[in-house]
Order: sequence, then C-alpha cells, then structure tokens
Amino acid sequence: MEAQGVATRSERKERTRRAILDAALGLTDDTSLVAISLRQVAKEVGIVPTAFYRHFDSVESLGLALVDESFVSLRELLRDVRTRAPEFVDLIDESMVVLVEHVRDHPAHYSFIARERMAGPAQVREAIRREIELITRELAADVARLPGTDTFSHDHLHLLADLIVSFVVTTAERLVDDPSAEDRILADTRTQLRMLLVGAVNWRSGR
Repeated sequence: MEAQGVATRSERKERTRRAILDAALGLTDDTSLVAISLRQVAKEVGIVPTAFYRHFDSVESLGLALVDESFVSLRELLRDVRTRAPEFVDLIDESMVVLVEHVRDHPAHYSFIARERMAGPAQVREAIRREIELITRELAADVARLPGTDTFSHDHLHLLADLIVSFVVTTAERLVDDPSAEDRILADTRTQLRMLLVGAVNWRSGR
C-alpha cells in the first residue's frame, strides 16, 4: 500500500509538471517568457505559487525544460533521416517530410522556439543556440560521409551544415506562422536547399 501511495504521488507530481509546461506554452502564445510571471503560470494551472517551486526554480528554468522538450525528439528524428538518406537529394526530401510532420504535431513548441530564440530570457536564448549548434555538428558529421564531400575541410563542412540547419529552422518558423501555405513553403525550401547543394557538390576547399 505504501509503495502504491508513493507511485500515486509521483504520478500527481508529473501531471502537475506537465500542466505547468502546457500552461507556459499557452501563456506565451502571443508574448515571450520575459513578459509572464510564475504567479500567472500557477494561476493558470490552479496551484499556489509556492507549489510552482516544487517543479521549477524559476520561469527561466521552466523555459529551459521547454527548450529541451522541443529539441530532443526533433534531433532524434532528423538523425534517423540522415542515417537512411544516402544522397544529398534524399537528405533534403526526407528531412522536409519529417520537419513538416513534426511541426504539425508540435505547433506550440515551434512557436515557443521561434519567439524565445530572439526575445526570450538570456538563459533560454543560449539554450536554443546550443541546441541548434548541436544539430549542426551532428549534421556536419553525417554530411562528411556522403559522396562528394571528401574535398571539404572540417570548417567548410560545418559552414554547409550551418546553412542547411538555418534553412530548416526558418522553414519551421514559416510553417508555424502560416500553416495554410505549407505546400508553397515546403516547395520553396526544397528549391533553396537544392540550389545551395548544387554549389556544395562542386565546392573544393582550399581553392
């Protein structure tokens, strides 16, 4: 019975934590974390402010949890695409499909990232920057294994990966802002990336 009680309390705690995260996503739908307080979040969830601290130290730490939640699954999905795509064009097409599906499934998280990476608290902006840098490093390592990249220096591989990730992040933001234009946005991004890679496959570092 005691073990069952502990499990029940644990489940209640996790539900409250989830409610806090969801409330923060809702409250930042039209603004940034810097404009909301933990009291607002607590009121939205229906808990007293002191109960907030059982889950997060501050609004900033809540934001960091949302950043982590937003990027972990996307990084795993894109990693899976890259391991299955042997050519540059496959990499583009499959990554775009995965991205669109992920934005559809998690629109609130992408809205959050789009706002907070520019206007959020410093800690949250830095966490988003680190996550994007991590994706870029992983992509650079995978691109290095694709045919035609053996003439790239390490720095140039990273620059190419950085350009690709920038396109993807921008595309996600555009999809969130205007979901009705999904087909056009996706077609534009595919074309842009292919134009980029036409130059990339003919690039020789050290020229």
